[in-house]
Amino acid sequence: MLKDCHTVWANCLRVIQATIGEQSFRTWFLPIAPVALQGNVLIIQVPSTYFYEFLEEHYVEELKRAIHQELGPDGRLEYSIVVDQGNSQNQPRTLNLPTTRKVAGPAPVATPAAALAAGPMSSSARNVAAAAAAPVAQTMLRNPFEASKAVDRHYLHSQLNGSYTFENYIEGDCNRLSRSAGLAVANKPGTTSFNPLMIYGGVGLGKTHLVQAIGNHIKASNSDKFVLYVSAEKFTNQFIESLRANAVQDFANFYLLVDILILDDVQFLSGKDKTQEMFFHIFNHLHQAGKQIVMTSDRPPRDLVGLEDRLLSRFKWGLTADLQSPDFETRMAIIQNKMQQDGIDIPPQVVEYLAHSVNTNVRELEGVLISLVAQSSLNRREIDLEMAKQALRHIIEEVEAEVNIDFIQKTCAEYFSVPLDLLKAKTRKKEVVTARQVAMYFAKEHTSHSLKSIGHHFGGRDHSTVIHSVQTVSDLIDSDKGFRGQIVELRKKFAGK
Repeated sequence: MLKDCHTVWANCLRVIQATIGEQSFRTWFLPIAPVALQGNVLIIQVPSTYFYEFLEEHYVEELKRAIHQELGPDGRLEYSIVVDQGNSQNQPRTLNLPTTRKVAGPAPVATPAAALAAGPMSSSARNVAAAAAAPVAQTMLRNPFEASKAVDRHYLHSQLNGSYTFENYIEGDCNRLSRSAGLAVANKPGTTSFNPLMIYGGVGLGKTHLVQAIGNHIKASNSDKFVLYVSAEKFTNQFIESLRANAVQDFANFYLLVDILILDDVQFLSGKDKTQEMFFHIFNHLHQAGKQIVMTSDRPPRDLVGLEDRLLSRFKWGLTADLQSPDFETRMAIIQNKMQQDGIDIPPQVVEYLAHSVNTNVRELEGVLISLVAQSSLNRREIDLEMAKQALRHIIEEVEAEVNIDFIQKTCAEYFSVPLDLLKAKTRKKEVVTARQVAMYFAKEHTSHSLKSIGHHFGGRDHSTVIHSVQTVSDLIDSDKGFRGQIVELRKKFAGK
């Protein structure tokens, strides 16, 4: 029985599929199209030089085994590679690489779409793989790296805000891990184990500032790298527009040029299946090419709903780091840094008042500061505490409705004359224990924090410690008149809050 190239390649695929993972098989073997069978030589067409190089580096043994099983020990495999010349007819041609597997004689030429049509591959996967075949218009390549030189990527806009840098990103306990990981990625993009890097946290905690600082640092130190920042919403809208304009391949072409992709608010992809599929394949190609991927989210990957499991599993390949609400000291540093940048002078008591009063997020803190400066300029008055309270009474009234843990800790530490940091330490000195237990008592009374969260703010203690502290203070209030008087005095300090 005579064999044709399609039968031989189909049998080879069955052999290969049995030895590698399903996703690797779909990504690297389904896009291949059989071209011809010339004696014991099977010619296959792959969509790009990068594709060819990857197969040779990672799957040569699997290919050799399959070919020998189908065509015998003398069986050989040769490649033809599609290259887009960028002419008006947009007709691709075959690239013959100067290697030992060079295609003997002219091979039939197929378009990328035809070459990728083999097998039950999704349209998004075909578009991304086709994009890898010809990311830019070019003449016949002499080496597999020439494609990256065909477009001057210095003219492509990175969408970065130059004011977002590591220098003005204040470090504190709330963001130390994320900032350190971001700096490591910025210094060695694509080569650390932090790929992808996922930064998550609530609104206004500095996610966008941090990831754009990564991009700006890379641009400053690696001018040949194409860095792109894009929100997930914009990415989705671009993809929808490309579908409407029948230009999905152009969309994929552009994103495959990127060296560092920064995708902000990835949770926006939730429920958008086609967009997720496109991002999945772009993610795969960039990651496999050693390109850096950075993302932000408002929650950790495990809590993201409406995203495909295969996408979530890739988010976990690298490092996931969180940003928390800044503590009092960090808020003070943020205000002082903002004052220095804007050349304004605010009395220390006003800075402390703002840092105590606004404890939700960095964005609101900076907004309050800008509002205060604007009021000062309009009224032509020096900023003082009274002016701050009056000018910001509506904002402060909202945030003062709930006493925060930082204020409680500071107030209790001052009242009992103990260092603030000892409330979070392991010391068991009687005066420190009393101050700590009272602070926990008021934290339970005046805030909405859970017992676990309160314990976390006191040096990582567990919820049972908080329960014990609250009960101890309650018992002393009933049994010790002097102690009860102290609690009454402290409660007055919180009553105006």
